[in-house]
Amino acid sequence: MSLQVLWSLFLAYPAQLLNGLALFFALAGAWLLLATRMREQRVVARLLAQGELDELGSAEYPEDEPGLRINRFFYGFGLVTLAAALLISWASTQV
Repeated sequence: MSLQVLWSLFLAYPAQLLNGLALFFALAGAWLLLATRMREQRVVARLLAQGELDELGSAEYPEDEPGLRINRFFYGFGLVTLAAALLISWASTQV
């Protein structure tokens, strides 16, 4: 598809293309949040299966510091992506 055809589609239907972009961002952000949560649950399940979770106690988080930092980054990036999707979707109603 040529660039001229894509540009003519954007000029004809700008709101629909912005909504499509917002949908892409929302799906990517939601997938990132879900994948991060599943990774955290796998760490807890692995430690529980190995019997190490009882030794740590319930007050401590069972993951190492690099794992916590990457999870915080993924949670933050996922939330920013969802917020961007919301703003783009809102902007598409103003077009």
